[in-house]
Amino acid sequence: MQREQRTAIIKIRLTGAEQAAWQAKAEAAGLSVSELIRRAVARVKTWTAANAEVERQRNRELARIGNNLNQIARWANTHKTAADAIEVISHLRSIEQLLDFSYAIRLAHSDTGISDRRDEVGDAH
Repeated sequence: MQREQRTAIIKIRLTGAEQAAWQAKAEAAGLSVSELIRRAVARVKTWTAANAEVERQRNRELARIGNNLNQIARWANTHKTAADAIEVISHLRSIEQLLDFSYAIRLAHSDTGISDRRDEVGDAH
């Protein structure tokens, strides 16, 4: 079974320094520059509109949690009784559960394109 022949060409512009860096990375990995780029692009996670909306919603939820924490801190500094401390702990546990839920959502979407790493193959900045 023969491998499909690669005939399509994509041109990009690089600075001399970028070209040298890519060439050095390719040589260090024992690859051609073309193969290095193919592998790098294949691993890049892209953002979809759905991913962006999930991220915006997560940020809104985290902002709400931050506001709640500030309110709890102000309240705790004003009302410092043992009974009040129990109520504060209860609120903090609720916040912890929300953070755990937010983290679980983030993990669930990590396979669908949300990534904290903009560059998974080296410095592209």
